[in-house]
Amino acid sequence: MCRLRTSQACNARGTSKSMAIAVGVGVGEWAWWLALTLGAVPLLCLAVWHSADAWYHAAFFLRHGGRRRLPPGHMGLPFLGETLSFVWHFKLARRPDDFIAAKRRAHGSGAGIYRTHLFGSPAVIACSPAANKFVFQSADNFGIRWPVPELIGHKSMVNVEGASHARLRGIILTAINRPSSLRTIAAVVQPRVVAALAAWADMGTIVASTEIKKVTFANIFKMFISMEPSPLTEQIDQWFGSLMAGLRAFPLDFPGTTFHHARKCRRKLNAVFRHELEARKKVDKKCDDLMSGLMCTEDEQGKRLSDEEVVDNMVNLVVAGYESTASAIMWATYHLAKSPAALAKLREENVAVSESKGGSLMITHDDLPRMKYTAKVVEETIRMANVAPMVHRVANRDVEYGGYTIPAGWPVLVWVRSLHTDPVYYQDPLTFNPDRWDVSCCFSLIDHGCNFITYSSIVNEELDECRNQ
Repeated sequence: MCRLRTSQACNARGTSKSMAIAVGVGVGEWAWWLALTLGAVPLLCLAVWHSADAWYHAAFFLRHGGRRRLPPGHMGLPFLGETLSFVWHFKLARRPDDFIAAKRRAHGSGAGIYRTHLFGSPAVIACSPAANKFVFQSADNFGIRWPVPELIGHKSMVNVEGASHARLRGIILTAINRPSSLRTIAAVVQPRVVAALAAWADMGTIVASTEIKKVTFANIFKMFISMEPSPLTEQIDQWFGSLMAGLRAFPLDFPGTTFHHARKCRRKLNAVFRHELEARKKVDKKCDDLMSGLMCTEDEQGKRLSDEEVVDNMVNLVVAGYESTASAIMWATYHLAKSPAALAKLREENVAVSESKGGSLMITHDDLPRMKYTAKVVEETIRMANVAPMVHRVANRDVEYGGYTIPAGWPVLVWVRSLHTDPVYYQDPLTFNPDRWDVSCCFSLIDHGCNFITYSSIVNEELDECRNQ
């Protein structure tokens, strides 16, 4: 009996030891896996983070050896690059200047150029006055290229170069700056704006961005294609909205993506403009609008634009004139509402011009030279609004700048926005102050040599004239 109890006790002790050993082994295995995970995962993430950068450095080294250097910067994640960070700064944080500020903190100011990877492509960002000037004035080294040329149009002015670009630019400027076009702006736009302002006053509270976009789109389509507001123009407005969203989206072309939807909307816009083009040809219909101007204007050799050139440039000009103008007007409204002193001076100048004409509210081309404070408000609004935050170029060949090489074929983003809000060039840059334009500033904001703000063209001419006086 005693032996049986002793045997049972020994068995119990043996079982306890076995369980203890098993538990110890289990805990040891978990600890080992946990240590491996905590050590390996960060290393793996670090390897992934630097893999794209290492890949492009290796490719660059194999091509050039150690004689040349890529601009400072980082290529971000494989395939995605720094696109997510770019979108976050622009759309979520709404502090796009911090995207450039982060690069300056990490890599220094240096030559003012940085390498990156955006929207599926390696790229270089130029963000200093000297670097921007170098890109703009080196037409042989840098060509014009939008990220997705087909959305704007392969035959549009912003996607062609050399003689073709000069030809299109000349024809478009001639069509826009015709005396009849300037009269149309004065006769069509101002009464609609006055009516809109009166309607907004009756409404009491409005969503400014929505209402401003409505009146801007109605004016642009009346001037560009002689269309009055209708269910069709409302649909066209939505298509243009989707098209512009596609320009800022990652270029993934499959159903459900923003880019895929933008391509579908572009085809629908093509159909609308081509239908209007053919209708005008059949009945020899001539309207006092931009489309007729593009159809009828001839170049120096007496040649007119092809149908594809007319359609592509109509889409391009609507994109350039619609969102940028609506955005500038919205920000002018916002800043003037926040700046009662500036609003009072603006009102005083415009009332004086109106009274000198017997109380007429309509501004003519001859009135603009007298409206110097209005011109300064326009300049300051465009500086603050940054309606064209960046300009797209592409390196035609390997380009040396500041001790670095910009590889051939890489897109170059000329970051104009950062200059407009840099305290080095503008005192207290985030303050709306039209009087800062009493002295000559470092940069002209109206014309970057590549972007049309058609809706404001009549004002832009006079701003240049006022600036030279």
